[in-house]
Amino acid sequence: MLGYMLDAMDFLLYVFALSAIQKEFGFTNAQAGLVGSAGLVSSALGGIAAGILCDKIGRRKTLILTILAYSLASGGTALATGLASLMFWRALVGLGLGGEWSAGATLVSESWPAENRGKAIALMQSGWALGYMAAAGLSAWILPQYGWRVLFVLGMLPALLTIFVRQAVVEPAIWSTRKEPTGTLADLFRGGLAKRTIAATVLATCVLFAYWGLNTWLPTFLSKPLSAGGAGLSIVRSFTYVALAQIGTFAGYLTFGYLSDRYGRRPSFAFYVTMAAIVSLAYGTAPRWAGASSETVLLGLGPLVGFFGTGFFSLFGSMLAELYPTRIRGTGQGFAYNFGRGISALAPFAVGALADRYGIGAALTMNAAFFLLGALLVFTLPETRGTKLES
Repeated sequence: MLGYMLDAMDFLLYVFALSAIQKEFGFTNAQAGLVGSAGLVSSALGGIAAGILCDKIGRRKTLILTILAYSLASGGTALATGLASLMFWRALVGLGLGGEWSAGATLVSESWPAENRGKAIALMQSGWALGYMAAAGLSAWILPQYGWRVLFVLGMLPALLTIFVRQAVVEPAIWSTRKEPTGTLADLFRGGLAKRTIAATVLATCVLFAYWGLNTWLPTFLSKPLSAGGAGLSIVRSFTYVALAQIGTFAGYLTFGYLSDRYGRRPSFAFYVTMAAIVSLAYGTAPRWAGASSETVLLGLGPLVGFFGTGFFSLFGSMLAELYPTRIRGTGQGFAYNFGRGISALAPFAVGALADRYGIGAALTMNAAFFLLGALLVFTLPETRGTKLES
């Protein structure tokens, strides 16, 4: 949970510094979105690689390496001098982001019994909401006074967490006592695993595209002027709105874990993403239809956007673990989730390009369609609630 919280903080510092970085370098929305996309592409590669690595050398060792990667690269972002160097450093942060999830989700899923696995994964995932709020708080404090470079220097602090991981975290027994040899990436597409891998990957792709398309640009949407299709809020006021949304996100993660353990992974997920489509559509268009009351409407909808539009991610840590045997669990989780993340790297660029033409609020509404598609695709996977992990 701590690793994922600090992971989110380092990755999302760019989201909150986006307007300041655009101003300094003169980036268009499409160029700024391209930097975000570079981080997502590399996070996909990092997640796949870390999944394979944690099956070979262990979940704990891989977790330490990935935390170091995103922390040190966040500090390197402060040295950026233009588009190319900024893309380079954010790509390195992305490697750690994707890798940390693969190692951490596999470790947690193997450490808890079936009846509580959804709750445990949800607690781990809830670290993302805390990290989002930490990034928002640091940005509101640091950006106006010290600028965006100081913000990224502070992003090096999570490296200290590796000391705790090294001393306190142990490998899951199911991995330590495994007898079968480690599988390969190709094994994911052999026999009965092939259908599961393809279905899980397509599902992850759809909802990750919707998530990153919405959340990469959400703070910018709140701070952009009304003439550009935004909400016209100051960065400090934007922080209030974002913080409320992340409180909703935190509750959404935990509630999903409870619901998925009680009622099943698939119906809980379908309900969440259907609601996410409805509230994200309303949120993106609020400045147009709510008029003078738009600030109040955004305030009320924000927690719902967070609750439904992010809480569903608790599914992937538990369900993907339940789809694969131990010898290939990290590889399976890492590939299915992170290949989808790689394709979703198009989302920040696509929303940015649409924003240049139609305004950022209108561009954000595109993500609703991908949420709805996810509600259908989850039923192409088996229901895994109560599944005992295969050794």
